Amino acid sequence: MSDAKGPFRADHVGSLQRPDSLLKDRKRYKASEISADELREKENQAIAGAVKMQEDIGLQSITDGEYRRENFHFDFLDKVGGVDFRRMMPEGSEGESVDPEMAPFVAFITGKLSRPASGIEVDNFKVVQGLTDRTPKITVPSPTMTHFRGGRDAIDKDAYPDMDGFFDDLARVYWEEVQGLADAGCRYVQFDDTNLAYLCDENMREATRNLGEDPDELPATYADIINKSIEGRPDDMSVCIHMCRGNAQSQWFASGGYEAIAEKVFSLTKVDGFFLEYDDDRSGGFEPLRFMPKGGPKIVLGLMTTKRGEMEPRDEILARIDEASKYVDIDQLCLSPQCGFSSNAVGNLISVEDQVAKLRNIVEIAEEVWG
Repeated sequence: MSDAKGPFRADHVGSLQRPDSLLKDRKRYKASEISADELREKENQAIAGAVKMQEDIGLQSITDGEYRRENFHFDFLDKVGGVDFRRMMPEGSEGESVDPEMAPFVAFITGKLSRPASGIEVDNFKVVQGLTDRTPKITVPSPTMTHFRGGRDAIDKDAYPDMDGFFDDLARVYWEEVQGLADAGCRYVQFDDTNLAYLCDENMREATRNLGEDPDELPATYADIINKSIEGRPDDMSVCIHMCRGNAQSQWFASGGYEAIAEKVFSLTKVDGFFLEYDDDRSGGFEPLRFMPKGGPKIVLGLMTTKRGEMEPRDEILARIDEASKYVDIDQLCLSPQCGFSSNAVGNLISVEDQVAKLRNIVEIAEEVWG
């Protein structure tokens, strides 16, 4: 696999622990003590530091750490016209005593969907682009995040009397954003998708049925939306999907291996890579990787947890890569953490020093395995 295009042998999901100074600046902004322009300048300074850290470690994909966001998907989707948000615990959730203040946002569709004329992440991409000669990666919430948690009942029936119209508009909004990023020079985009992973959890699947949806059909429906969202992207642009079962203050919401979704998701979704959470038993074994098309998308094994600071033994990581290679060629594999380090601004219960150590270890192990 060429390292000219993501995903890279050593990669990462994107979000990083926010500096305390930036969290304080955000509180000052909410209290109207500094302006939006002043906050953005503080963010720019913090992002420059994050970019340098990633480069010093040896990463090829460089993100802004999601430093401008309170939450990995709210800040993006809240800018889409026609979307309104409320926090709700997922029905069927069996997570570890999750703080309701960290519960996921549910998108309610109150009108026709539209993308702002200036785009959503385009200007943010340009900042990172100006800070590095490596590959800037832009992370965005998957389009499925506007549907899964609320279903048909969360979508205004006057705006969208039928679901085909909603799904078409959803794909169009994302297509416009991907094209806008491409026009700005972006060549690496990641869709963060908890919902596909939630469909691995039987409790979540039952909750989906209670919303009137078929959990066996949704993977194909979602694959179609994602495919339409990225149709016609430049040949040298990578789009990947990251799957996660929840990541808020080191907590989680769902469990279950990929078997329930693997055949449809891996074979139908026309992306360049899948970042798969594999840091503990909640994600099951590697057997579902047998459905990955040979020579097709790259599989980025999320073998190192971002939820705890303890370092995984190197031999253990090497053994798990070897085990995964029994189901898919090792040349199709890459390595990353299981998720971001800070899906919400508060971040996981892990120090910045441990975060850096884990990312450095990923780079070193990837060099040992793939050279």
